[in-house]
Amino acid sequence: MRDVITTEMIVKETKIRVMRVGNINYISLTDLAKYQNSSDPSFTVKNWLRRITTIDYIGL
Repeated sequence: MRDVITTEMIVKETKIRVMRVGNINYISLTDLAKYQNSSDPSFTVKNWLRRITTIDYIGL
């Protein structure tokens, strides 16, 4: 079982959660989306996932 470490950082006055699993860091996309659209961060995430560049990246 891998060690999981969670922490937070403040970016432009917004709290962003970070999770470290083994040697890999993961950041919360929802927390990043809250910076752009605090009333509905899910809208921002949906738009990110619909972009062709995102789909191309996932396809790699």
